[in-house]
Amino acid sequence: MSKRKAYYASKIKRAIHMLFYRRHKKPGVKGWELRKALGSDYPKVLKILDDYLKTLDLQVKTVFEEEKPVEKPTLEELDKARFYVTLRGELTPKETKMIGWRIDDLAGLAITIAYIISKKGKAQRKEVEDLLREKLPGWKVGLNIDRYIRYGYLTQDENEQLYLDWRTRAEVDQKALIDLLLTK
Repeated sequence: MSKRKAYYASKIKRAIHMLFYRRHKKPGVKGWELRKALGSDYPKVLKILDDYLKTLDLQVKTVFEEEKPVEKPTLEELDKARFYVTLRGELTPKETKMIGWRIDDLAGLAITIAYIISKKGKAQRKEVEDLLREKLPGWKVGLNIDRYIRYGYLTQDENEQLYLDWRTRAEVDQKALIDLLLTK
């Protein structure tokens, strides 16, 4: 039993190092990298790590390239996914101030994400800008959208279509956001 504990403890330690230290342009780690470093039982290692992180209000989040979540992913699908450590719960208003975003910038991000979701995952940048101009100062709209893109919440193609990007899929509970907006 002790050997088994030590075996998983060393793998969990390696997994934490890989997940917390950014090595690529995007944070997080691809599944194939975890498999290479930890072995084919890396999903079990991540499950144990996730259970441990609960006490810290953190979680290991799996983000697939496709928009829709995979119910029972295969090892091959997990190898293509990206894994992040994110908050498990919600930020209090006081904690929200500490992340360095103004409340109107966060509101703009929420509006933008909700609008893109309502448009089946894509929207013209001009439409989003027009919507945000109703709620935010005009000079801020373009700057905020550029920031959302730079921080990985949105991506934009050559036709100025906006899509949800990796960080929205990792950090935002889209269903909860829509439910919250519909109940208010």
